[in-house]
Amino acid sequence: MGTQTRGRPFLQIPGPTNIPDRVLRAMDRAVIDHRGPEFAALVRGLLPDVRRVFGAADAHPAIFPSSGTGAWEASLVNTLAPGDRVLAFDHGHFATLFAAAARNLGLQVDLLPSDWRRPIPAEDVERALRDGRHRAVLVVHNETSTGVRNDVAAVRAAIDAAGSDALLIVDTVSSLGSMDFRFDEWRVDVALTGSQKGLMLPPGLAILCIGSRALAAGERGGSPRSFFDWRPIIRENEAGFFPYTPATLVLFGLREALDMLFEEGLDQVFARHRRLADVVRAAVDAWGLEIYCADATARSNSLTGVLVPEDVDSGAVLQRARARGLALGVGLGKVKGKLFRIGHLGSLNELETLAIVAGVELALAESGVRVRLGSGSEAAEEALLGRERVAT
Repeated sequence: MGTQTRGRPFLQIPGPTNIPDRVLRAMDRAVIDHRGPEFAALVRGLLPDVRRVFGAADAHPAIFPSSGTGAWEASLVNTLAPGDRVLAFDHGHFATLFAAAARNLGLQVDLLPSDWRRPIPAEDVERALRDGRHRAVLVVHNETSTGVRNDVAAVRAAIDAAGSDALLIVDTVSSLGSMDFRFDEWRVDVALTGSQKGLMLPPGLAILCIGSRALAAGERGGSPRSFFDWRPIIRENEAGFFPYTPATLVLFGLREALDMLFEEGLDQVFARHRRLADVVRAAVDAWGLEIYCADATARSNSLTGVLVPEDVDSGAVLQRARARGLALGVGLGKVKGKLFRIGHLGSLNELETLAIVAGVELALAESGVRVRLGSGSEAAEEALLGRERVAT
């Protein structure tokens, strides 16, 4: 088994992702006064561009020094009160954790069973909401534990078809900045993310986009809250400040990361992620392995979950890959040991993706998975060239 001690580390878990040099350099600076005019100008300039990434024209961004888990809590305590009923889905490790966060905050959670390998059926959503008791629907746009993308537009249509006024709260942690998200068009009420995935930053920021209905719900009620109260955050952010000490240097990184996304063009960013995902999927097919997401139209463009043969523990594949400097995502929850996850999001290009494919191929072979060396790389290269793979 080979080992790697030098060269670029391939951090190909589905987040945190690799941080571009430009972003690192933007953060490599002296800390400035977070009550001064330079910092105020930075924050005020960020807000319209955060809206732009979410696909929102007039919604209110709120930036917390926290994580995606903190963003979950902020979305819940500002809109809902203990005892309120919400609809959530047993649709993946993070979907169930989102539901658990709601339950821990005193909400009544109806956890709807769902096939982890397919998107949430819109008809199930509509059926569950017909009794009119739910105040919110919690959806993970891109389930990071499986690589299954949910159709948020279809969920919104199901809410409308049921005649429900439930708020639509969407986790975009592993999709924002990598896959198309349309806050306004899909009439999302709250969308939330973390800084460490498609936004190409270190962990440290929880970012929310808040629509008018959710804002009104927070004014009328909500839960007891202090740190995660978005009212002072929105008020202070609009003035260029924070009600407490912010993650100052990460905000300079956010400015640079947004500039990079807009320079490339969001449509081109999404197309790049789709192209790299196709490259990885072509390799998985060539290895004769199964992609965990069984619906080809719902496969994530930011990560791919790969099932291993029943006589192989996916942890062994990860161990072999790690020895070569390649970090892959573990199986989480009920799929632990059954699959591994290849992250292909954030700051990534075609040649790097080919290297990832080759590294995974070596790890599979060393773990006892019967793959023909070179088969995945060949398929990946042909996918890049736009040709169908020629069977050999």
